[in-house]
Amino acid sequence: MEFSIEIILLLLVVAIVAGWVDTIAGGGGLLTIPAMLLAGLPPATALATNKLQGSSGTLVATLYFLKKGAIDRRTITMSVIMTFVGAVLGGWLLLQIDAENLIMILPFLLIVIGLYFLFSPKVENKDRQARMKLSVFALTVAPLLGFYDGFFGPGTGSIMALSFIALCGFGAPKATAHAKVLNFISNIAALLYFVFFGHIAWFIGIVMMLGQILGAFIGAKMVLEKGASLIRPIVITVCFIMALQIMWKNFF
Repeated sequence: MEFSIEIILLLLVVAIVAGWVDTIAGGGGLLTIPAMLLAGLPPATALATNKLQGSSGTLVATLYFLKKGAIDRRTITMSVIMTFVGAVLGGWLLLQIDAENLIMILPFLLIVIGLYFLFSPKVENKDRQARMKLSVFALTVAPLLGFYDGFFGPGTGSIMALSFIALCGFGAPKATAHAKVLNFISNIAALLYFVFFGHIAWFIGIVMMLGQILGAFIGAKMVLEKGASLIRPIVITVCFIMALQIMWKNFF
């Protein structure tokens, strides 16, 4: 499949913006997947290629957060393992059925996330009392998050960060940092499955990887510098804009 230089440059720019948005608020796939579909990629190929380019962004963000000590490696290990298992199962199921109708539930999920960040007074920089132990989170919530990312994916970063905030009592920067680890693991797990079964547009994926790396580095630095004052408004904006975009395209 051949692409014009204009399309290639457009996808590169979209990937830079998506890497920045995804690192701060999640939801970068809501920018890259529609862009790839408009460029002419089939839905299954677009979802698989999104894992390739998205993995580079989440890797850069994860390494940056690890370097800055924003991630507790000891407590996140079990969540990482269970997220990987869930993502493998999700990637397998994606290739077995037609998942296009899942787009219909995504706007409502995004609106719920946006409303939580908009009205909850608990989204702040400091940790608060947890409702769930991390060990329980790892065995129950983490595999579900991995499954969703492997099966469909858009909005996973926002959902993961919200889960850490609402259930584990993490502050916004800490939740964002830990969400990137799980997001990277789920991306890699699904990506390995897609690589094995050959559903990736490699040239487009590599071009967009370069953009993701740049955008993710900028976003990761801003998360630790600005904290909740940056994360909260961007999450709200991204969730509502993407929900309206999907509803307009699919329902109207």
